[in-house]
Amino acid sequence: MIDVDENTEQTDEQAQEMLNQMWRNPCINDTYEPGSTFKIITASACLEEGVVSLSDTFSCPGYRIVEDRKIRCHKVGGHGQETFIQGIQNSCNPVFIDIGLRLGAEKFYAYFKQFGLLSLTNIDLPGEAGTIMHNVEDIGLVELATISFGQSFQVTPVQMATTVSSLVNGGYRVTPHFGVAVLEKDGTEIRKLKYKKKNGIVSEKTSETMRILLKSVVEEGSGKNGYIEGYSIGGKTATSQTLPRSANKYISSFIGFAPAEDPQVLGIVVIRNPQGGIYYGGTIAAPVLRSIYDNVLPYLGIEKN
Repeated sequence: MIDVDENTEQTDEQAQEMLNQMWRNPCINDTYEPGSTFKIITASACLEEGVVSLSDTFSCPGYRIVEDRKIRCHKVGGHGQETFIQGIQNSCNPVFIDIGLRLGAEKFYAYFKQFGLLSLTNIDLPGEAGTIMHNVEDIGLVELATISFGQSFQVTPVQMATTVSSLVNGGYRVTPHFGVAVLEKDGTEIRKLKYKKKNGIVSEKTSETMRILLKSVVEEGSGKNGYIEGYSIGGKTATSQTLPRSANKYISSFIGFAPAEDPQVLGIVVIRNPQGGIYYGGTIAAPVLRSIYDNVLPYLGIEKN
């Protein structure tokens, strides 16, 4: 017979859990619903496929009816008539539902693969989580509609940063990494580390268009709080609800890159369950990245224009 002290065992388990959490990196190990930052990916796929143009017009009454579901826009009263450019500036869900339905599930899924979303980034750190996505055969019209504006699936922040980077840098996907070289104790370089790079993610034309669109989001749209005078910055905000929706808990985020015309640095801010009653990504996440860029851009020698 073995006598086990349940209190001691519970304490040991709690200690182990605290240790695990201490070493956990949520940017790599944890997934989240990206929300409207995923509209960068939807827009890129739809522009690349030619199912939308910048001059296309849409009507937003504040919702879309898809099959038996009423899917709401964040602006209850709707945005009214708007172009595709205004749709991305306003982060309008009905606009992205419309173009996602135009693209269709099979082509959307093919772009997920082309963009690298369904594979690991292969960052040189342990425990990277994969994207949690519907199987293509399970994507009905409602799932397609919600995927188009970044809900009903999950990705890691590092996956979002890597994918968006490839869509605005001219169309090449780099492997994110921390290791640069292997050195001897005296600093002598033994081996320079090399990482894979994949070209042809999107065309240069689509990439250039996305840079222009995302610059306008910061200068004229929902990302205004990420703007820094004298710098050209592109980006996209997001505010998504965690499950269960009835808990009214949110994730606020912002992805930004600079300079917008020739991106040199990209950052992502994800704030889980923000407190104080303010939870919009443009209100609380964008200013965080703005303050980081205030220091990073001069440090990198990127001068104000």
